[in-house]
Amino acid sequence: MSEVEIRKADIDDSSIILNFVKELASYEKAEYEVIATVEDIEKNLFDKNTTTKAVICLSDGKPIGFAVYFLNFSTWLGKNGLYLEDLYISPEFRGSGAGKKVLKYLAVNAIENNCGRFEWSVLDWNEPAIKFYESIGAKAQSEWVGYRLQGQSLIDFATNIDHI
Repeated sequence: MSEVEIRKADIDDSSIILNFVKELASYEKAEYEVIATVEDIEKNLFDKNTTTKAVICLSDGKPIGFAVYFLNFSTWLGKNGLYLEDLYISPEFRGSGAGKKVLKYLAVNAIENNCGRFEWSVLDWNEPAIKFYESIGAKAQSEWVGYRLQGQSLIDFATNIDHI
């Protein structure tokens, strides 16, 4: 197996990132939900004012995966946290240590930024990912239930005076 390397993504990686996003969505049986375009990635992930960052995982110089993350804030800890939005490694490279290397890279980033925690979510049916995360010492946070406003529900709530 070749040496796996991690590097910061840049705007020239936008189409690579979008392809990985589509592969991830297909794996999660949600490919129909991806509406992002290369232009969206360029504009919103690499804008000078963005708080979101991305890395590309490579083997022999070939992109094999990516991660997108951002800093959030824990009021209870009084510190930033690092939130991993997406991590994806191409199927043929799973088990090679690439995913662990990306997580370690991000964990170091969290420590260097004095983050109090490093968090992410995983689909409850994704047993291979759950086992992998538990193998590195991550603990499920079952007491929290995620909620989301998106699309028309978000617009309706934000613009409907009755919700005030």
